[in-house]
Amino acid sequence: MSTTLPRLTGEYVLDPTHTRLGFVARHAMVTKVHGSFQEFEGSAHLDSEDPGHSNARVTIRAGSIDTGNQQRDQHLRTNDFLDVPHHPEITFVTTAVEQVGTISYHVTGDLTVKATTRPVTIELEYTGNAVDPYGNLRVGLEGSVAISRKDFGVNWNAALEGGGVLVSDRIVLEFDISAVKQK
Repeated sequence: MSTTLPRLTGEYVLDPTHTRLGFVARHAMVTKVHGSFQEFEGSAHLDSEDPGHSNARVTIRAGSIDTGNQQRDQHLRTNDFLDVPHHPEITFVTTAVEQVGTISYHVTGDLTVKATTRPVTIELEYTGNAVDPYGNLRVGLEGSVAISRKDFGVNWNAALEGGGVLVSDRIVLEFDISAVKQK
């Protein structure tokens, strides 16, 4: 995604077996809970000559949330959090891509969770490219963004006896992306 790598320009799809779309939230104000979504699809057009002409779209199946605890995952699927029966998808659609360093990008787009759409800017770093044993060109990107879950109508919480709340408002979304160039 710089002028020294023009062969990267093209159409890509996310490789779900080598991509992680995750999140981190504070629990009980003392520890972090990590999770991810197991079912998603995404496509992108990368323009290495002019990154501003790049774009992407990601659709996540909200019900595929996985924190490693079945009871917690079931609660996260309810109206208290994601309300999966009424809002089965989470989407992200780019509105702008800006190169801010040699391998750093600000990817701005509309994130929709629970029928609420807000702009977010994800800081992504290009981590490299390689041709895999099957002849596919792969591009790697990683990054994160912190959001307020309340901005998306995810308001449930429980007060703690000593002060504070059970679940943080601040959620860090994490992206470890492997995208495969389409032939």
